[in-house]
Amino acid sequence: MLTVENTKQWLFTFADKIKENASYLSELDQEIGDGDHGSNMVRGVEAMEEKLNESDSSDVSEVFKTAAMSLLSKIGGASGPLYGSALIGMAKSAGEDDQDLATLLQAGLEGIQKRGQAEQGEKTLVDLWIPVIEAVQNNTLTKESVQKAVEQTKPLKATKGRASYYGERSIGHIDPGAASSGYLFEALLESGVVNG
Repeated sequence: MLTVENTKQWLFTFADKIKENASYLSELDQEIGDGDHGSNMVRGVEAMEEKLNESDSSDVSEVFKTAAMSLLSKIGGASGPLYGSALIGMAKSAGEDDQDLATLLQAGLEGIQKRGQAEQGEKTLVDLWIPVIEAVQNNTLTKESVQKAVEQTKPLKATKGRASYYGERSIGHIDPGAASSGYLFEALLESGVVNG
């Protein structure tokens, strides 16, 4: 069950993971993008931490809204709008029912798909969110299942976003957005919101 405390803990853990792995995320992005995914994400999560520390959120919806606005304003490229849209979707869902994690994550995925117009199989973070949500629904989410979902973006050919410019050359590379989203879900497990 999500509470203000464990939701904040989830997002702070996510921020730590992004900062620890920033150079790896940028390396992935150098292969099939602009090479700045790590530094962009760090800028966003640092702003998010600052705002969450300042804010006195009374409910889970507010926590997500605060996080969304920070990421939207600080992350450049496509990632800011995508992560922002995910968290805004989750904020709306939490306002209605903050008990069901799968429903909340589904609302986040719908926010991403509405903004990015991406479907499964196009080598985007959607390819990570879909199997993760299924695992949450089945109570089978583990760090290993998250990492497996990240790895499964490798053989895909990118047909959306910057990576799509690389065509066939995008095959064999992990999608950077899927990798950063992987840290979001590893953080979810570590924050104790779900047991994995």
